[in-house]
Amino acid sequence: MHDQQAHRPARSGPDDGPGPARRRVLSLAAGAGALSALGGLPAFAASAPPRRPAVSPLLSDGEGPTTRMWYRAPAGDTTMLERALPVGNGRLGALVGNDPGHELLFVSDATMWTGGINDELEADGQFPYGRADFGSLTQLARVTVDIPDHDLGTVHDFRRALDLDEGLVTSGYLRSDVAYERRVFASHPDDAIVVHFSQGGGGHYTGTLSLDGTHGETTSADARTDSLFLGAEFANGLRYGAAVTARSRSGSVTTSGSRIVFTRCADLTVVISGGTDYAPDAATGFRAPGLDPTALARTKVRDAVRHSPTTLLHTHVADYRDQFAGMSISLGPSTTEQRALDTWERLKHRAQQDVPDPELEALYLQFGRYLMVSSSRDGLPVALQGPWLDGNDPDWMGDYHTDINLQMNYWLADRTALSRTFDAFTDYCLAQLPVWSEHTRTHFNDPRNRFRNSSGRVAGWTVAYSTNIYGGLGWWWHPPGNAWLCNSLWEHYQYTRDLAHVKKIYPMLKGACEFWETRLVTTTVEDAETGEEREVLVADNDWSPEHGPQDTKGITYAQEVVRDLFANYREACGLLGRDAAFARTVAGLQERLYLPEVSPKSGWLQEWMSPDNLGETTHRHLSPLMGLFPGDRIRPDASPAALVKGATELLAARGMESFGWANAWRALCWARLKHADHAYALVINNLRPSVDGGNGSSMNLFDIYEVEKGRGIFQIESNFGTPAAMIEMLLHSRPGHIELLPALPAAWARSGSVTGIGARGGFVVDLSWRDGKVREARIRSVGGRRTRVTAGGVSHEVDIRSGRTVTLRDFG
Repeated sequence: MHDQQAHRPARSGPDDGPGPARRRVLSLAAGAGALSALGGLPAFAASAPPRRPAVSPLLSDGEGPTTRMWYRAPAGDTTMLERALPVGNGRLGALVGNDPGHELLFVSDATMWTGGINDELEADGQFPYGRADFGSLTQLARVTVDIPDHDLGTVHDFRRALDLDEGLVTSGYLRSDVAYERRVFASHPDDAIVVHFSQGGGGHYTGTLSLDGTHGETTSADARTDSLFLGAEFANGLRYGAAVTARSRSGSVTTSGSRIVFTRCADLTVVISGGTDYAPDAATGFRAPGLDPTALARTKVRDAVRHSPTTLLHTHVADYRDQFAGMSISLGPSTTEQRALDTWERLKHRAQQDVPDPELEALYLQFGRYLMVSSSRDGLPVALQGPWLDGNDPDWMGDYHTDINLQMNYWLADRTALSRTFDAFTDYCLAQLPVWSEHTRTHFNDPRNRFRNSSGRVAGWTVAYSTNIYGGLGWWWHPPGNAWLCNSLWEHYQYTRDLAHVKKIYPMLKGACEFWETRLVTTTVEDAETGEEREVLVADNDWSPEHGPQDTKGITYAQEVVRDLFANYREACGLLGRDAAFARTVAGLQERLYLPEVSPKSGWLQEWMSPDNLGETTHRHLSPLMGLFPGDRIRPDASPAALVKGATELLAARGMESFGWANAWRALCWARLKHADHAYALVINNLRPSVDGGNGSSMNLFDIYEVEKGRGIFQIESNFGTPAAMIEMLLHSRPGHIELLPALPAAWARSGSVTGIGARGGFVVDLSWRDGKVREARIRSVGGRRTRVTAGGVSHEVDIRSGRTVTLRDFG
């Protein structure tokens, strides 16, 4: 992600994109081919009644002591992004304030996008990047439950919590000796957000419920169903709607004007739903023909509220735990003093005392997993903030950035038993591919584009640094972005060994290779060993994200990701028995690719084909280290010592003080180099409490990036990347190789365990350790057959069939 100062200013104008862009999307139907099958269902769709669990899936108190965040004060209207607790069902998300007398939910939908295909280039051959053309993610609605008699000043013993084990936000307090409680959750099966108010001891609730749009919509009421609803259409043709209803088994619930009024209710259930007519299909203009989002929202809340709140809760928890329960982790015990602190005080205590808090650190990892389940199901993938907004102007439009942010969002999924959440990433790329291909064909070689192919030829597809949900590209062209996206999709196969996934992504792999066949250019270099000149292939003029010159050939970033793309494509051809001739062509290109070298001047791995450093020494991006992480070309146990040293020196020069995702990426690289203390220090940097918009973790553990003094913004990728680094410290894998505890820090060394973590090659690992040494490792095959398992210098060769498990204990 680029700095705010480097961001191209958004154009002035309305917050909705232009309508004509949609017409061009419709013209792509003929080119969508088999990919149009992805659009079989819109993101917001009618669905069959969910399965209801026969027994309670709720856990007893104490079963998840390290998976509960809790606080002594609510969030307020102006602090929702930093303090509110998030819920989400993969498409709908809400920030929940928990104020006893003024419950506030900021509701967002991942498809609530303005803008469009954005296909008119600017004077420099780049795409415009503003809210009026590229578009922006925006809020869907705000829901408020006002209970005047329960003003915060009239209650005591307030406490709120987010239970990560059950995907449930709770809050409670005492008023006039009556205990009041509310539960909030976002149900995937019922496609709704539920707020249930209860009490014990003869209390009641009296107040009002309101639904407010954020784009000037008018809210209507339906007295027959005691519901409120709204709906409208953006200038780009996207239709959207939302609805809310309430029900009580006691007291009175009626409508009055545009509000729901409830009086003396011993209990109250509020159900919220909404969405748009977006469909992930270029052939239909990314719309679901005939879908009325407002009517569907009204149907969904009506259907859900017919069930008891207990039934709705059990249905949600059973569905949520089906994903979340796949992994557990213990990094050792924390102290009684640490456990007594609420989560915000605990963050501050950890920073002030500089004493490890293993349970807090494990909690942070599990919070990342919670966010993944809550924001990536069967719809769009996670963008810069996920479905959690506090307004309609998120920085960088809340888009999908292709030079680290989108990729980092999914480093966690396969590593932590959440492989099913990865499908949203795959399906998004495939749905956008027809438009990306058309953009590339018609616009990439525009003579004004400084990144165009000097060959004059173009084929396949690539992307820009920013993408939206309509195939639209923004900011600048990003030629290597296609390779990095493909490599991320391929890595999912390495974890799952899912051949159906390879078949799905094959058109992307092939199209990206076709693009690079037209882009690579020939140059000569001097062979370091013989001194003779030889011809090599290098990437055409490009920019090493996001600094330095914009007109250099053979940037290390491009060379590394293209090398991996070619290797992955060739393996895909072999697995599927396809395109043998083109696979041989790609093999020839791969053989001639220039591989980056160490600078004789600086001793660093070169970022450009130059011995000089041409950019910022401490730059946030680690693009030249792609071969170290996420790639595998640079291996401390197998690569030439000079190459490993050059990568290490470059990483050290980048520094240990940065922010969010930059720290996470550094931690992952240090873990690959087996520098446990460096990796751990960077993880802890991201756990520093964010104060006055500073870098670190906010009260609700959202990662905050300080873009200017006193102003910080939420970027979600660190909430995924930092936990991924923690897993990489415990297990490194590549096909054919698993290393246990490669970078175990002293803070976690005394004892610990982890279950359900993924290993490339098609395996799942359960692991326990004591005093820094592996006690036991259980290796289960999910499609893999052979691998070598190493720990402490001891190796075991493992050969097992899919579905079988082997237990290893002898590691010296």
